[in-house]
Amino acid sequence: MNILLSPFNTKYNTAPFSKIETQDFKPAIISLIEDTKKEIDAIVDNPESPTFKNTIEALEYSGQQLERATSIFFNLNAAETNDDIQKIAQELSPILSEFGNDITLNDALFKRVKSVYDSKDSLELTTEQHTLLDKKYKSFSRNGANLNEADKLKLRDIDKKLAQLKLQFGEHVLAETNNYQMVITDENDLSGLPEGAKEAAKQLAESKGVEGWVITLDYPSYIPFMTYADNRQLREELSKASGSKAFKGDALDNQQTVLDIANLRYQRAQLLGYKTHAHFVLEERMAETPEKVESFLNELLEKAKPAAEKEFKNLEQFAKELDGISRLEKWDSAYYSEKLKQKLFDLDDEKLKPYFKLENVINGVFTIAKKLFGLEFEKIDSIDTYHEDVLTYKVTDENDNLVSIFYADFFPRSGKRNGAWMTSYKSQYIQNNTNERPHVSNVCNFTKPTKSKPSLLTFNEVTTLFHEFGHALHGMLANTTYPSLSGTSVYWDFVELPSQVLENWCYEKEALELFATHYETGEVIPMELIQKIKASSTFHEGMQTLRQLSFGLLDMAWHGTDPSEITDVKSYESEAFKNTELYPDIKENCMSTAFSHIFQGGYSSGYYSYKWAEVLDADAFDYFKQHGIFSKEIATKFKDHVLSQGGTENPMVLYKRFRGQEPQPEALLKRAGLLPK
Repeated sequence: MNILLSPFNTKYNTAPFSKIETQDFKPAIISLIEDTKKEIDAIVDNPESPTFKNTIEALEYSGQQLERATSIFFNLNAAETNDDIQKIAQELSPILSEFGNDITLNDALFKRVKSVYDSKDSLELTTEQHTLLDKKYKSFSRNGANLNEADKLKLRDIDKKLAQLKLQFGEHVLAETNNYQMVITDENDLSGLPEGAKEAAKQLAESKGVEGWVITLDYPSYIPFMTYADNRQLREELSKASGSKAFKGDALDNQQTVLDIANLRYQRAQLLGYKTHAHFVLEERMAETPEKVESFLNELLEKAKPAAEKEFKNLEQFAKELDGISRLEKWDSAYYSEKLKQKLFDLDDEKLKPYFKLENVINGVFTIAKKLFGLEFEKIDSIDTYHEDVLTYKVTDENDNLVSIFYADFFPRSGKRNGAWMTSYKSQYIQNNTNERPHVSNVCNFTKPTKSKPSLLTFNEVTTLFHEFGHALHGMLANTTYPSLSGTSVYWDFVELPSQVLENWCYEKEALELFATHYETGEVIPMELIQKIKASSTFHEGMQTLRQLSFGLLDMAWHGTDPSEITDVKSYESEAFKNTELYPDIKENCMSTAFSHIFQGGYSSGYYSYKWAEVLDADAFDYFKQHGIFSKEIATKFKDHVLSQGGTENPMVLYKRFRGQEPQPEALLKRAGLLPK
């Protein structure tokens, strides 16, 4: 019996990872597609007139077991993949894409949905039901339901190709990351590197059966080397290796894949009556149009560029005075920035790390969630996981009701993609008077414990943990009726608000004192270090802002125009970057070929949303600060109007209900030090 084919008989209904065989996935998902098709047929063949309940709700609750099986599979493909899983993903993606089209291009089903939609004004629907009806109708109209038969076939073909290309893109990037290693045999080449990073490199070499030390492109290995290694030549080699991922003209090259994805997305948008892919995407975003996004990005660029150029000039001067560097290159950026930061603020990340033992930071974020939202986190070992590194927690409220199951997966390994993300294995929703609680996961890539030291985080990693946990809270505290409107199922340029707002607590004395204690002595982080963290928080903010804006502008360049005339990925990218470039270009490097956010993940035409959400989060945290960062009143408002509401209403309506006004960009500019304080 294939365990994926029926509801899981586990405590809390969690995924039975250890009982699932890799070969179970494909037959189970194909079988569950057939089951879901029968559910769809039952909706279509219902002799009764279409109603909200027998059509919209029935459609919403269809395919639940399929949803669970595919979420387990694709989450494993990101966090614990192997050749077999990747092969199955390549086989399943077009099948699932085809099935999605079978639903949205089903004329008889669309007629029923349209019938309910056309009579919506006469129906007595709740706000959430109105939103669901609107979303369901658009899922058809925006995916080809109004097309003629020939165009529907074209759309199916495009979607099938896109599903495979996106997977292929990600597989190439992961393979390029895993294929590279820099073996160092002379300890002098590790000069400048902190002891912990050296020890980790030694352990990595041992695990690979190599003499010496090994540095890879995984962030916990790559970042310390680029930040601290005195050997400029090796920094250059590592930087170029990272920047040239999938840009070498070999079997793992992504240049044609990038062009194909951009062109297919454009053709799809055109087929559906939109000018570009960005016009299609942004219709369902707070920003609404590419013009608004570009004007938003360029307005910030105008404010940030003078500060960025001034910071760059100072950094150049500093590198020249310190080491006689005549031309600052990209591989010098982190190294000299860190040295300058240490000089200006006497703040060394290595001095901070002993205060940020991973277990303490986890307890800290849990304590903050308890103070703000009344949540309790109990570590339990009775929940099955997909890897021994994964921690599991039962999350309850003040009345001991189950809120969520939480998975935490913090260390890099070869089957796991780089970066950090939140995902879920089961959505929250209410059905048959039962509030089904969510299963939420945070996946990160932090430095592993070594033989002599626990996992000690850089301050940047601390903010990453808080960021992803903010997304997790959005998932955990969801309290909506329908799964497709639950948790993080919100407009893409609103989804970063809960994650980014939580980062603010990392800079506050009251919060830091809860968890930042020295792993050996237990001493609470000294006040002077807190002041330095605060003072340095806007260090190189102009350059950081410029970098983020450059990514947003590159995304819009790929998706806000007709890409059919583009033949050279690199030169097109260079043109998009020209107003944000500070460092000399490296001809061997290309960002687009490894820009997974927009070519594999869900951020196409949406990368601007990080900056957009910063405006929201700065404004929201300002509100907390006015009433105290642990104000129960403001936290409850945030939970009731933002975190629990998911996508049930327009995000600006939800935000104004929480804040009492629209967000003010001044709060961001002030926090970033780009306005006079």
